[in-house]
Amino acid sequence: MHAANSGTGWALAIVGLSVVLVAAFSRRLSGTPLTPAIVVVALGLLAGPLVLDKLTAAPTSSLVRTLAEATLAVVLFSDASRIDLHALRRDAAIPARLLGIGLPLTIAGGALAAAALFPSLSLSEVAMLGVILAPTDAGLGSAVVTDERLPQRVRQSLNVESGLNDGLCVPLLLLAIATAAGPAESAHPAQLLAEEVGYGALAGGAVGLLTGGVVVAAERLKLIDTPWLQLVPIAAAASSFGVALALGGSGFIAAFVAGLVYGLTTRGEKAEEMRFTEEAGLLLDAVTFLVFGAVLLSPALEEISWRFALYAVLSLTVVRMVPVALAMLRSGARWQTVSFIGWFGPRGLASIVFAVIVEDADPAHAPTILTAAYLTVGLSVLVHGLSAAPLVDRYSSWYARHGRVRAKMESESSPEHRPRRSWLARYGQASAERPR
Repeated sequence: MHAANSGTGWALAIVGLSVVLVAAFSRRLSGTPLTPAIVVVALGLLAGPLVLDKLTAAPTSSLVRTLAEATLAVVLFSDASRIDLHALRRDAAIPARLLGIGLPLTIAGGALAAAALFPSLSLSEVAMLGVILAPTDAGLGSAVVTDERLPQRVRQSLNVESGLNDGLCVPLLLLAIATAAGPAESAHPAQLLAEEVGYGALAGGAVGLLTGGVVVAAERLKLIDTPWLQLVPIAAAASSFGVALALGGSGFIAAFVAGLVYGLTTRGEKAEEMRFTEEAGLLLDAVTFLVFGAVLLSPALEEISWRFALYAVLSLTVVRMVPVALAMLRSGARWQTVSFIGWFGPRGLASIVFAVIVEDADPAHAPTILTAAYLTVGLSVLVHGLSAAPLVDRYSSWYARHGRVRAKMESESSPEHRPRRSWLARYGQASAERPR
Protein backbone atom coordinates (compact mmCIF):
# COMPACT_ATOMS: atom_id res chain seq x y z
CA MET A 1 0.00 0.00 0.00
CA HIS A 2 2.80 2.37 0.91
CA ALA A 3 4.64 1.63 -2.36
CA ALA A 4 1.48 2.26 -4.37
CA ASN A 5 0.83 5.54 -2.58
CA SER A 6 4.45 6.54 -3.08
CA GLY A 7 4.24 5.92 -6.83
CA THR A 8 0.98 7.86 -7.14
CA GLY A 9 2.38 10.67 -5.03
CA TRP A 10 5.47 11.05 -7.21
CA ALA A 11 3.36 11.00 -10.36
CA LEU A 12 1.02 13.72 -9.09
CA ALA A 13 3.96 15.81 -7.87
CA ILE A 14 5.75 15.54 -11.23
CA VAL A 15 2.63 16.51 -13.19
CA GLY A 16 1.92 19.50 -10.96
CA LEU A 17 5.50 20.75 -10.80
CA SER A 18 5.96 20.33 -14.55
CA VAL A 19 2.94 22.52 -15.27
CA VAL A 20 4.18 25.11 -12.78
CA LEU A 21 7.64 25.10 -14.36
CA VAL A 22 6.33 25.59 -17.90
CA ALA A 23 3.90 28.27 -16.72
CA ALA A 24 6.68 30.13 -14.93
CA PHE A 25 8.72 30.43 -18.14
CA SER A 26 5.82 30.64 -20.60
CA ARG A 27 6.40 34.30 -21.47
CA ARG A 28 10.08 33.65 -22.17
CA LEU A 29 9.21 30.62 -24.29
CA SER A 30 6.72 32.57 -26.43
CA GLY A 31 8.08 33.16 -29.90
CA THR A 32 11.26 31.15 -29.33
CA PRO A 33 12.20 27.83 -30.95
CA LEU A 34 11.82 26.15 -27.54
CA THR A 35 8.06 25.71 -27.34
CA PRO A 36 6.06 24.66 -24.25
CA ALA A 37 5.22 21.36 -25.98
CA ILE A 38 8.91 20.52 -26.42
CA VAL A 39 9.58 21.28 -22.75
CA VAL A 40 6.61 19.25 -21.53
CA VAL A 41 7.48 16.19 -23.64
CA ALA A 42 11.13 16.44 -22.53
CA LEU A 43 10.02 16.54 -18.89
CA GLY A 44 7.88 13.47 -19.55
CA LEU A 45 10.83 11.60 -21.03
CA LEU A 46 12.95 12.62 -18.02
CA ALA A 47 10.32 11.43 -15.54
CA GLY A 48 9.54 8.24 -17.45
CA PRO A 49 11.17 4.80 -17.44
CA LEU A 50 14.12 5.86 -19.62
CA VAL A 51 15.59 8.08 -16.88
CA LEU A 52 14.00 8.60 -13.46
CA ASP A 53 11.21 6.01 -13.78
CA LYS A 54 8.89 8.07 -11.55
CA LEU A 55 5.99 8.57 -13.98
CA THR A 56 4.85 5.19 -15.24
CA ALA A 57 1.57 3.67 -16.36
CA ALA A 58 0.49 1.03 -18.84
CA PRO A 59 -0.29 2.63 -22.23
CA THR A 60 -3.62 0.78 -22.19
CA SER A 61 -4.53 1.86 -18.64
CA SER A 62 -7.88 3.53 -18.08
CA LEU A 63 -6.10 6.61 -16.72
CA VAL A 64 -4.17 7.22 -19.95
CA ARG A 65 -7.21 6.65 -22.16
CA THR A 66 -9.53 8.77 -20.00
CA LEU A 67 -7.06 11.66 -19.96
CA ALA A 68 -6.55 11.45 -23.73
CA GLU A 69 -10.27 11.19 -24.48
CA ALA A 70 -11.22 14.03 -22.15
CA THR A 71 -8.57 16.29 -23.66
CA LEU A 72 -9.61 15.62 -27.25
CA ALA A 73 -13.32 16.00 -26.43
CA VAL A 74 -12.73 19.44 -24.89
CA VAL A 75 -10.46 20.50 -27.76
CA LEU A 76 -12.92 19.26 -30.40
CA PHE A 77 -15.78 21.14 -28.78
CA SER A 78 -13.69 24.30 -28.36
CA ASP A 79 -12.32 24.17 -31.91
CA ALA A 80 -15.71 23.57 -33.49
CA SER A 81 -17.50 26.22 -31.43
CA ARG A 82 -15.01 28.87 -32.58
CA ILE A 83 -15.54 28.17 -36.30
CA ASP A 84 -17.51 31.05 -37.81
CA LEU A 85 -19.40 29.12 -40.48
CA HIS A 86 -20.88 32.28 -42.00
CA ALA A 87 -17.41 33.75 -42.52
CA LEU A 88 -16.08 30.39 -43.70
CA ARG A 89 -18.77 30.14 -46.39
CA ARG A 90 -17.69 33.51 -47.78
CA ASP A 91 -14.05 32.44 -48.11
CA ALA A 92 -13.85 28.66 -48.00
CA ALA A 93 -11.66 28.06 -51.04
CA ILE A 94 -8.33 27.34 -49.35
CA PRO A 95 -9.69 25.39 -46.32
CA ALA A 96 -11.86 23.38 -48.74
CA ARG A 97 -8.80 22.52 -50.80
CA LEU A 98 -6.81 21.46 -47.72
CA LEU A 99 -9.65 19.41 -46.24
CA GLY A 100 -11.30 18.10 -49.39
CA ILE A 101 -8.18 17.29 -51.42
CA GLY A 102 -5.16 17.52 -49.13
CA LEU A 103 -6.58 15.48 -46.21
CA PRO A 104 -7.68 12.39 -48.23
CA LEU A 105 -4.40 12.43 -50.17
CA THR A 106 -2.43 12.69 -46.91
CA ILE A 107 -4.27 9.66 -45.50
CA ALA A 108 -3.64 7.73 -48.71
CA GLY A 109 0.03 8.77 -48.77
CA GLY A 110 0.52 7.76 -45.15
CA ALA A 111 -1.10 4.38 -45.84
CA LEU A 112 1.06 3.78 -48.95
CA ALA A 113 4.25 4.68 -47.06
CA ALA A 114 3.22 2.31 -44.26
CA ALA A 115 2.52 -0.50 -46.73
CA ALA A 116 5.95 -0.04 -48.30
CA LEU A 117 7.92 0.10 -45.04
CA PHE A 118 5.86 -2.31 -42.92
CA PRO A 119 4.73 -5.12 -45.27
CA SER A 120 3.29 -7.16 -42.40
CA LEU A 121 0.47 -4.66 -41.87
CA SER A 122 -2.92 -5.42 -43.37
CA LEU A 123 -4.84 -2.98 -45.57
CA SER A 124 -6.97 -1.90 -42.61
CA GLU A 125 -3.89 -1.39 -40.43
CA VAL A 126 -2.05 0.81 -42.93
CA ALA A 127 -5.29 2.80 -43.26
CA MET A 128 -5.34 3.19 -39.46
CA LEU A 129 -1.81 4.59 -39.45
CA GLY A 130 -2.65 6.94 -42.32
CA VAL A 131 -5.68 8.29 -40.45
CA ILE A 132 -3.89 8.52 -37.09
CA LEU A 133 -1.25 10.85 -38.55
CA ALA A 134 -3.47 12.90 -40.85
CA PRO A 135 -4.88 15.52 -38.40
CA THR A 136 -2.79 18.60 -37.70
CA ASP A 137 -2.34 20.46 -34.41
CA ALA A 138 -2.03 24.24 -34.77
CA GLY A 139 -1.14 24.54 -31.09
CA LEU A 140 2.32 23.03 -31.73
CA GLY A 141 3.21 26.02 -33.90
CA SER A 142 0.87 28.67 -32.58
CA ALA A 143 3.05 31.50 -33.88
CA VAL A 144 2.08 30.35 -37.38
CA VAL A 145 -1.62 31.03 -36.83
CA THR A 146 -1.34 34.06 -34.53
CA ASP A 147 1.47 36.21 -35.95
CA GLU A 148 -0.23 39.10 -37.72
CA ARG A 149 2.77 39.69 -39.98
CA LEU A 150 1.66 36.65 -41.97
CA PRO A 151 -1.07 36.82 -44.65
CA GLN A 152 -4.43 36.46 -42.99
CA ARG A 153 -5.67 33.91 -45.53
CA VAL A 154 -2.69 31.67 -44.77
CA ARG A 155 -3.17 31.92 -41.01
CA GLN A 156 -6.91 31.35 -41.21
CA SER A 157 -6.59 28.43 -43.61
CA LEU A 158 -4.12 26.58 -41.37
CA ASN A 159 -6.25 27.43 -38.35
CA VAL A 160 -9.48 26.12 -39.87
CA GLU A 161 -7.76 23.02 -41.25
CA SER A 162 -6.47 22.17 -37.79
CA GLY A 163 -9.86 22.84 -36.21
CA LEU A 164 -11.82 20.58 -38.56
CA ASN A 165 -9.56 17.77 -39.74
CA ASP A 166 -9.50 15.85 -36.45
CA GLY A 167 -13.30 15.74 -36.35
CA LEU A 168 -13.45 14.64 -39.98
CA CYS A 169 -10.94 11.84 -39.33
CA VAL A 170 -12.88 10.26 -36.45
CA PRO A 171 -15.37 8.27 -38.59
CA LEU A 172 -12.55 7.13 -40.88
CA LEU A 173 -10.60 5.80 -37.89
CA LEU A 174 -13.67 4.02 -36.56
CA LEU A 175 -14.23 2.44 -39.98
CA ALA A 176 -10.62 1.24 -40.19
CA ILE A 177 -10.80 -0.26 -36.68
CA ALA A 178 -14.10 -1.99 -37.41
CA THR A 179 -12.78 -3.39 -40.69
CA ALA A 180 -9.64 -4.72 -38.99
CA ALA A 181 -11.71 -6.40 -36.28
CA GLY A 182 -13.62 -8.39 -38.89
CA PRO A 183 -17.27 -9.51 -38.92
CA ALA A 184 -16.65 -12.19 -36.30
CA GLU A 185 -15.70 -9.63 -33.67
CA SER A 186 -18.03 -6.76 -34.44
CA ALA A 187 -21.07 -5.69 -36.39
CA HIS A 188 -20.70 -5.06 -40.09
CA PRO A 189 -18.26 -2.12 -40.51
CA ALA A 190 -20.82 -0.04 -42.43
CA GLN A 191 -23.44 -0.65 -39.73
CA LEU A 192 -20.99 0.17 -36.94
CA LEU A 193 -19.87 3.35 -38.70
CA ALA A 194 -23.48 4.42 -39.24
CA GLU A 195 -24.26 3.89 -35.57
CA GLU A 196 -21.12 5.65 -34.32
CA VAL A 197 -21.57 8.63 -36.62
CA GLY A 198 -25.37 8.78 -36.50
CA TYR A 199 -25.81 8.52 -32.75
CA GLY A 200 -22.78 10.72 -32.17
CA ALA A 201 -24.11 13.45 -34.45
CA LEU A 202 -27.60 13.13 -32.96
CA ALA A 203 -26.30 13.41 -29.39
CA GLY A 204 -24.00 16.30 -30.26
CA GLY A 205 -26.66 18.22 -32.15
CA ALA A 206 -29.23 17.80 -29.38
CA VAL A 207 -26.87 18.74 -26.54
CA GLY A 208 -25.36 21.65 -28.50
CA LEU A 209 -28.78 23.06 -29.35
CA LEU A 210 -30.09 22.60 -25.81
CA THR A 211 -27.10 24.13 -24.03
CA GLY A 212 -26.75 26.91 -26.60
CA GLY A 213 -30.43 27.77 -26.27
CA VAL A 214 -30.18 27.81 -22.48
CA VAL A 215 -27.19 30.16 -22.62
CA VAL A 216 -28.86 32.56 -25.07
CA ALA A 217 -32.08 32.68 -23.03
CA ALA A 218 -30.26 33.03 -19.72
CA GLU A 219 -28.05 35.81 -21.14
CA ARG A 220 -30.96 37.79 -22.51
CA LEU A 221 -32.88 37.47 -19.26
CA LYS A 222 -29.71 38.31 -17.29
CA LEU A 223 -30.01 35.11 -15.26
CA ILE A 224 -26.48 33.73 -15.64
CA ASP A 225 -23.32 34.99 -13.98
CA THR A 226 -20.04 35.10 -15.93
CA PRO A 227 -18.14 32.48 -13.83
CA TRP A 228 -20.96 29.98 -14.38
CA LEU A 229 -21.22 30.94 -18.04
CA GLN A 230 -17.62 29.84 -18.52
CA LEU A 231 -18.43 26.37 -17.18
CA VAL A 232 -21.18 25.69 -19.72
CA PRO A 233 -18.97 24.68 -22.69
CA ILE A 234 -17.05 22.14 -20.56
CA ALA A 235 -20.35 20.75 -19.28
CA ALA A 236 -21.74 20.65 -22.82
CA ALA A 237 -18.68 18.77 -24.12
CA ALA A 238 -18.95 16.23 -21.28
CA SER A 239 -22.72 15.85 -21.72
CA SER A 240 -22.52 15.31 -25.46
CA PHE A 241 -19.75 12.73 -25.00
CA GLY A 242 -21.75 10.90 -22.33
CA VAL A 243 -25.03 10.88 -24.25
CA ALA A 244 -23.28 9.54 -27.34
CA LEU A 245 -21.66 6.71 -25.38
CA ALA A 246 -25.01 5.82 -23.80
CA LEU A 247 -26.61 5.62 -27.25
CA GLY A 248 -23.74 3.63 -28.74
CA GLY A 249 -22.26 6.48 -30.76
CA SER A 250 -18.89 8.20 -30.94
CA GLY A 251 -18.26 10.67 -28.14
CA PHE A 252 -15.72 12.53 -30.29
CA ILE A 253 -18.18 13.10 -33.12
CA ALA A 254 -20.72 14.20 -30.52
CA ALA A 255 -18.31 16.73 -28.97
CA PHE A 256 -17.40 18.09 -32.40
CA VAL A 257 -21.02 18.44 -33.59
CA ALA A 258 -22.07 19.86 -30.22
CA GLY A 259 -19.38 22.53 -30.54
CA LEU A 260 -20.52 23.48 -34.05
CA VAL A 261 -24.18 23.73 -33.01
CA TYR A 262 -23.33 25.52 -29.77
CA GLY A 263 -21.22 28.06 -31.64
CA LEU A 264 -23.96 28.69 -34.19
CA THR A 265 -26.62 29.03 -31.48
CA THR A 266 -24.66 31.41 -29.23
CA ARG A 267 -22.99 33.49 -31.96
CA GLY A 268 -22.98 37.15 -30.94
CA GLU A 269 -23.21 36.43 -27.21
CA LYS A 270 -20.38 37.10 -24.73
CA ALA A 271 -16.95 35.78 -25.75
CA GLU A 272 -16.02 35.20 -22.10
CA GLU A 273 -17.93 31.92 -22.13
CA MET A 274 -15.09 30.09 -23.94
CA ARG A 275 -12.18 31.39 -21.87
CA PHE A 276 -12.28 28.72 -19.19
CA THR A 277 -12.78 25.98 -21.79
CA GLU A 278 -9.72 27.10 -23.75
CA GLU A 279 -7.56 27.35 -20.65
CA ALA A 280 -8.82 24.01 -19.31
CA GLY A 281 -7.97 22.56 -22.71
CA LEU A 282 -4.49 24.05 -22.39
CA LEU A 283 -3.99 22.35 -19.01
CA LEU A 284 -5.29 19.01 -20.25
CA ASP A 285 -3.14 19.35 -23.36
CA ALA A 286 0.00 19.96 -21.28
CA VAL A 287 -0.69 16.97 -19.01
CA THR A 288 -1.43 14.77 -22.03
CA PHE A 289 1.88 15.68 -23.67
CA LEU A 290 3.68 15.04 -20.38
CA VAL A 291 2.11 11.58 -20.15
CA PHE A 292 2.83 11.07 -23.85
CA GLY A 293 6.53 11.66 -23.25
CA ALA A 294 6.72 9.40 -20.20
CA VAL A 295 4.32 6.58 -21.02
CA LEU A 296 3.97 6.42 -24.80
CA LEU A 297 7.08 7.93 -26.39
CA SER A 298 9.61 6.34 -24.02
CA PRO A 299 8.78 2.73 -25.03
CA ALA A 300 8.63 3.76 -28.70
CA LEU A 301 12.16 5.16 -28.54
CA GLU A 302 13.42 1.78 -27.37
CA GLU A 303 11.94 0.16 -30.49
CA ILE A 304 13.24 2.71 -33.00
CA SER A 305 14.72 1.40 -36.27
CA TRP A 306 15.52 2.85 -39.66
CA ARG A 307 12.05 1.90 -40.93
CA PHE A 308 10.29 3.82 -38.17
CA ALA A 309 12.65 6.78 -38.51
CA LEU A 310 12.15 6.91 -42.28
CA TYR A 311 8.38 6.66 -41.91
CA ALA A 312 8.33 9.57 -39.44
CA VAL A 313 10.39 11.74 -41.79
CA LEU A 314 8.22 10.84 -44.80
CA SER A 315 5.02 11.48 -42.83
CA LEU A 316 6.11 15.01 -41.90
CA THR A 317 7.46 15.88 -45.36
CA VAL A 318 6.39 14.07 -48.56
CA VAL A 319 3.16 12.61 -47.17
CA ARG A 320 2.01 16.07 -46.03
CA MET A 321 3.65 18.46 -48.47
CA VAL A 322 2.88 16.76 -51.79
CA PRO A 323 -0.90 16.56 -51.08
CA VAL A 324 -0.89 20.22 -50.04
CA ALA A 325 0.93 21.17 -53.24
CA LEU A 326 -1.63 19.25 -55.32
CA ALA A 327 -4.51 20.78 -53.36
CA MET A 328 -3.15 24.29 -53.95
CA LEU A 329 -2.77 23.93 -57.74
CA ARG A 330 -4.42 26.86 -59.60
CA SER A 331 -5.11 28.63 -56.29
CA GLY A 332 -2.92 31.60 -57.19
CA ALA A 333 -0.55 30.90 -54.29
CA ARG A 334 3.18 31.40 -54.76
CA TRP A 335 5.50 28.46 -54.15
CA GLN A 336 6.75 30.09 -50.95
CA THR A 337 3.21 30.01 -49.55
CA VAL A 338 2.55 26.45 -50.70
CA SER A 339 5.80 25.28 -49.06
CA PHE A 340 4.96 27.17 -45.84
CA ILE A 341 1.47 25.65 -45.60
CA GLY A 342 2.78 22.22 -46.51
CA TRP A 343 5.46 22.22 -43.84
CA PHE A 344 3.27 23.47 -41.02
CA GLY A 345 1.12 20.41 -40.55
CA PRO A 346 2.33 19.34 -37.08
CA ARG A 347 0.99 16.10 -35.62
CA GLY A 348 -0.07 16.35 -32.01
CA LEU A 349 -3.00 15.76 -29.69
CA ALA A 350 -5.46 14.12 -32.11
CA SER A 351 -2.80 11.70 -33.34
CA ILE A 352 -1.94 10.75 -29.74
CA VAL A 353 -5.58 10.11 -28.85
CA PHE A 354 -6.28 8.19 -32.07
CA ALA A 355 -3.26 5.99 -31.36
CA VAL A 356 -4.47 5.32 -27.81
CA ILE A 357 -7.86 4.29 -29.22
CA VAL A 358 -6.17 1.94 -31.67
CA GLU A 359 -4.03 0.50 -28.87
CA ASP A 360 -7.18 -0.24 -26.91
CA ALA A 361 -8.71 -1.94 -29.99
CA ASP A 362 -5.57 -4.13 -30.14
CA PRO A 363 -5.24 -4.94 -33.85
CA ALA A 364 -2.88 -7.74 -34.87
CA HIS A 365 0.14 -5.48 -35.47
CA ALA A 366 -0.61 -2.80 -32.89
CA PRO A 367 3.04 -2.41 -31.73
CA THR A 368 4.18 -1.46 -35.24
CA ILE A 369 1.32 1.03 -35.74
CA LEU A 370 1.82 2.64 -32.35
CA THR A 371 5.60 2.89 -32.51
CA ALA A 372 5.37 4.59 -35.92
CA ALA A 373 2.67 6.95 -34.69
CA TYR A 374 4.34 7.94 -31.42
CA LEU A 375 7.76 8.47 -33.00
CA THR A 376 6.21 10.65 -35.71
CA VAL A 377 4.39 12.79 -33.13
CA GLY A 378 7.54 13.08 -31.04
CA LEU A 379 9.58 14.17 -34.06
CA SER A 380 6.84 16.63 -35.05
CA VAL A 381 6.79 18.24 -31.61
CA LEU A 382 10.54 18.79 -31.93
CA VAL A 383 11.00 19.91 -35.54
CA HIS A 384 7.81 21.93 -35.94
CA GLY A 385 8.41 23.63 -32.61
CA LEU A 386 12.01 24.49 -33.43
CA SER A 387 11.16 25.72 -36.93
CA ALA A 388 8.00 27.75 -36.21
CA ALA A 389 9.53 31.05 -35.10
CA PRO A 390 12.46 31.11 -37.60
CA LEU A 391 10.28 30.19 -40.59
CA VAL A 392 7.58 32.66 -39.58
CA ASP A 393 10.29 35.35 -39.58
CA ARG A 394 11.58 34.23 -42.98
CA TYR A 395 8.18 33.91 -44.65
CA SER A 396 6.84 37.17 -43.20
CA SER A 397 9.95 38.98 -44.48
CA TRP A 398 9.32 37.60 -47.96
CA TYR A 399 5.66 38.58 -47.76
CA ALA A 400 6.54 42.12 -46.65
CA ARG A 401 8.85 42.52 -49.65
CA HIS A 402 6.84 40.82 -52.39
CA GLY A 403 3.60 39.24 -51.23
CA ARG A 404 1.28 42.22 -51.05
CA VAL A 405 2.08 43.34 -54.58
CA ARG A 406 2.78 40.22 -56.57
CA ALA A 407 0.87 37.40 -54.86
CA LYS A 408 -2.89 37.64 -55.33
CA MET A 409 -3.94 34.76 -53.08
CA GLU A 410 -1.78 35.87 -50.15
CA SER A 411 -2.73 39.55 -50.38
CA GLU A 412 -6.51 39.13 -50.58
CA SER A 413 -8.37 39.98 -47.40
CA SER A 414 -10.07 37.14 -45.54
CA PRO A 415 -12.72 37.15 -42.82
CA GLU A 416 -11.77 35.57 -39.52
CA HIS A 417 -13.10 32.01 -39.66
CA ARG A 418 -11.85 30.75 -36.30
CA PRO A 419 -10.96 33.41 -33.71
CA ARG A 420 -7.97 32.65 -31.50
CA ARG A 421 -8.84 33.98 -28.08
CA SER A 422 -7.64 33.82 -24.51
CA TRP A 423 -4.15 32.39 -23.87
CA LEU A 424 -3.50 31.63 -27.54
CA ALA A 425 -4.19 35.18 -28.65
CA ARG A 426 -1.87 36.46 -25.93
CA TYR A 427 0.79 33.99 -27.07
CA GLY A 428 0.61 35.37 -30.60
CA GLN A 429 0.78 38.95 -29.38
CA ALA A 430 3.83 38.21 -27.25
CA SER A 431 5.47 36.47 -30.18
CA ALA A 432 4.78 39.36 -32.54
CA GLU A 433 6.02 41.96 -30.07
CA ARG A 434 9.22 40.11 -29.15
CA PRO A 435 12.31 42.05 -30.29
CA ARG A 436 13.81 40.65 -33.47
